[in-house]
Amino acid sequence: MLPPVSVISLTVVALLALPPVFAQNNVTSLSGTWSSKSNAVFTGPASNRLSFPLSRYASCSFYDPVNEKFFEPALTGTSYSFTDDGFYEEAVYLALANPTNPSCTKGVLQWQHGRYIIAENGSIILHPIMVDGRRLHSDPCKHSTSIYTRFNTTEVFKKWEVVVDEYRGVHRLNLYKFDGAPMNPMYLAYRPPQMLPTQTLNPTESAPKATGASKLKVKRTLPSNLKNVESINVDRWWWIGLGMTSVGFFWVLHGLGGLRLFFVWGRGRVRGI
Repeated sequence: MLPPVSVISLTVVALLALPPVFAQNNVTSLSGTWSSKSNAVFTGPASNRLSFPLSRYASCSFYDPVNEKFFEPALTGTSYSFTDDGFYEEAVYLALANPTNPSCTKGVLQWQHGRYIIAENGSIILHPIMVDGRRLHSDPCKHSTSIYTRFNTTEVFKKWEVVVDEYRGVHRLNLYKFDGAPMNPMYLAYRPPQMLPTQTLNPTESAPKATGASKLKVKRTLPSNLKNVESINVDRWWWIGLGMTSVGFFWVLHGLGGLRLFFVWGRGRVRGI
């Protein structure tokens, strides 16, 4: 999983002081859509026609920002797209196995886009558009529904290189995480890149202050091949709670009134004796 933003921020500062790596040795540019070995996860729409209005993106290969929907690929994988003028997009589909209970495999689909920079030392820093990123998390052994949230995480790749894969004979992108650990290699799938529009797709009046996976639940329907969104209407439950409290209060008063009548009746019976 990606490290906390605070750790990444410190890493960015540290990386900027490192000597240049790999960037100058690439056989081609970073531009294009890259996909991991499964060749099942891709950024962008199902079509390469990147024109407005957004309603044309009702059928997307991974994420539909108009209807707030994810489309589950046949296999897990990762895809990144980069443009020559500094925009990027990513699509990630993960399955997290549970060794003690294989039926409790977790699933994560996440998407975000924004701007990227290549530092003088060759590291890549991805800055997402805060309000646009989305994540769908499924944990069938803990939740009966999948959880759909806003998501934004700044990413840092310590180094990168584009080479010709000796086995496949195509361009391969090697990315190394902020700590130098290699990611799964990705292969060039499209050039020019296959991407959704690079501007903010779901603008809000103010960007959320929280980083990472925001707790804001997006109350939208998901496709039938995914579980329902777990959403909580706080106002509704507040009023229901208030109503139940009131009912309980009146029952207590009713009970006390009945008890008082019982004592009055009992006192009269004692006097009558």
